[in-house]
Amino acid sequence: MSTLQEKYATVVSAAKSAGVTNLQVQEQDGILYVSGNASTTATKDEVWNALGVIDPSYTASDINIDVQVSGLSAGVNLTVNTEESNLNVRQKPATDAAIIGKAAKGELVTLVEQSSDDWWKIRTSSGVEGYAYARYLKA
Repeated sequence: MSTLQEKYATVVSAAKSAGVTNLQVQEQDGILYVSGNASTTATKDEVWNALGVIDPSYTASDINIDVQVSGLSAGVNLTVNTEESNLNVRQKPATDAAIIGKAAKGELVTLVEQSSDDWWKIRTSSGVEGYAYARYLKA
């Protein structure tokens, strides 16, 4: 077992116990890649929460978690699940893209498209359409 796999063993263990399917764990160029499919956002959250115990600020650059929630269809309502702050809605799916709106914690938004694993296109209750970080959206 590599040092990275030992460091993040609880994350991999959480993925297994949460029922992540097609779970793949591989190390490449000093980064541990953890990927798979989750049936619900709660399953995905268990993996992220395990990382949060090790790295509360989610700033680790030596791990890449790519757990996709399968089966969400356009038009489904999602709840903004931030710690305290508002969720930024961006023009493009990137943290350096312009912020075109915000959604409050607990607000219901509508899924327009699961654009990628990390960024989902949403529409806020005020009609703003843009990209939000999927980690903070719950079905």
